[in-house]
Amino acid sequence: MKYPKTTKKSRQKKLTKKLLHKYRLVVLNEDTFEERFAMKLTRLNVFIYGSLFALLLIGFTTVFIAFTPIREYIPGYTSPTLQKQAIALEQKTDSLMRVTKMNERFIASIKDVLSGQTSSETINKDSIYAAVASEVDPQNLNPSQADSILRNKVENEDKYNLFESAKSLKNFVFFPPVKGTVSSEFNLEEQHYAVDIAVPKNTPVKAAADGRVIFASWTSDSGFVLIIDHDNQLITVYKHNASLIKAQGELVKAREVIAISGSSGELSTGPHLHFELWSDGNPIDPLSFIDFQL
Repeated sequence: MKYPKTTKKSRQKKLTKKLLHKYRLVVLNEDTFEERFAMKLTRLNVFIYGSLFALLLIGFTTVFIAFTPIREYIPGYTSPTLQKQAIALEQKTDSLMRVTKMNERFIASIKDVLSGQTSSETINKDSIYAAVASEVDPQNLNPSQADSILRNKVENEDKYNLFESAKSLKNFVFFPPVKGTVSSEFNLEEQHYAVDIAVPKNTPVKAAADGRVIFASWTSDSGFVLIIDHDNQLITVYKHNASLIKAQGELVKAREVIAISGSSGELSTGPHLHFELWSDGNPIDPLSFIDFQL
């Protein structure tokens, strides 16, 4: 018995007929067999509706996860609040590191003040001119008279660059912390960056200006020491006190009593006040701004 050969066209018709063959979906009442719901379906409709439902379900799930807090529970996602907090903490850490570095430099300068040390760098202009002259043809340099005058003016001003801080203090008012006889004056060559004022023991020592106490403690060399920060890079130092009235961190007003004079510390030679004035890390002669005489 021979079977008829199936062609490609007949197979396509058979598949189409199979996909489009209608089925009836009926929902019946189990007790009464009453028809409650009926629906005509084909295999093609079931495939299309199933695919659309799957796509809608995937889209809805994606949107639900992406725009609701539930995504925080899925590995790989982070909370926007946590991201903002992390950024804020990173910025705060950076700011704290900068403040810490500034405080470290400030503390280092305070240590220099307490130890009576300071450093200054000088520039040998002759060596600079010699180096420039070795690289530049002098025949191409024909300075005018105005240029020569300006050069001399700049050179004269450079001689006093170490005292620019003192010039900036002209508009700042200081009051004498004590009144007495100046027993030792300010001397850069001898590294005596202060003025010693001889006063009777237990004389009240007053603040030279408004500020905040940044150091108030005992040192073996200088005894009871108190340092006040007056902002604008200005610092006053009071050494060899018998006792301190103000503590570190306290705000003080000009002419407010901050200590009692004495002769404390190994370097003290008698009752007096060792007073220092620093501007931008440079020692300044207090006699240029304060009259300590009785």
